[in-house]
Amino acid sequence: MKALRTVARGFLALTFLAALAAPWIAPRPYDHQYRQAANAEPSRDFPLGSDDLGRDRLSRLLVGAQVSLLLAPAAAAVAVLLAALVGITAGYLGGAWDRVMMGAVDLLLALPWLFLLLAVRSLLPLNVAPQLSVALTFLLLGMLGWAAPARVVRASVRTLLNSEFLLQARALGSSPARLLTRQLPPNLAPVLAAQFCISVPAFVLAEASLGLLGLGVAEPLPSLGSLLRELENLPALRATPAQIAGIMAPAIFLVAVVCSFQLAFPLEEIPS
Repeated sequence: MKALRTVARGFLALTFLAALAAPWIAPRPYDHQYRQAANAEPSRDFPLGSDDLGRDRLSRLLVGAQVSLLLAPAAAAVAVLLAALVGITAGYLGGAWDRVMMGAVDLLLALPWLFLLLAVRSLLPLNVAPQLSVALTFLLLGMLGWAAPARVVRASVRTLLNSEFLLQARALGSSPARLLTRQLPPNLAPVLAAQFCISVPAFVLAEASLGLLGLGVAEPLPSLGSLLRELENLPALRATPAQIAGIMAPAIFLVAVVCSFQLAFPLEEIPS
């Protein structure tokens, strides 16, 4: 199991390095159309073939991985930050504050996550610049993904309030502001780290769902979700096995990344 975990972490490290270096290692511009080579089979010129517009699939996969894998952690950071603010406030203040905030959390958790995400995204402008669509997509993920982590943070805060070190801090005269800023956050760091590790693959899959439905990152900028849309045309293509492998590459890569996250950071080994 340790060897498998090491392999998964090594794969994720290489994946993120490749995503960071995508503009330099991509063999061709991701948005350039080689019309004379549309739907080309994998070859030396196009290692994964080309799509129906003649764009290099490998270049688009590298840039799509950069968009999805670098911004999903940013969305997870937003969600965890909001969860920390809500969970710490509700857990520390208690009373009416706790009931109101946890009521809002329960309401969000009662709604189906994917349907809520689709409904809110469909209300936002779709015909926007690619860079703006990236910001909208992952900001939306962060703004809607804080409810479940907030409940975990709130429960941890309620537990810490009765701990010996916090009682001792109160006895020594620590103010509520000092308890909130100096005592609680360091002891909540493992919980927040666990929620971050859980949120990143969830947001990668959420972006893939949005992109597959055309509600994610706008063309011509690729993401893992938008690259999956090519699978819709697979039954209509008289594709060779090599072409099918090139078309399936984003889906295989997405499955490998999500599975690697689960293997690299198993829940039982994340500090809580």
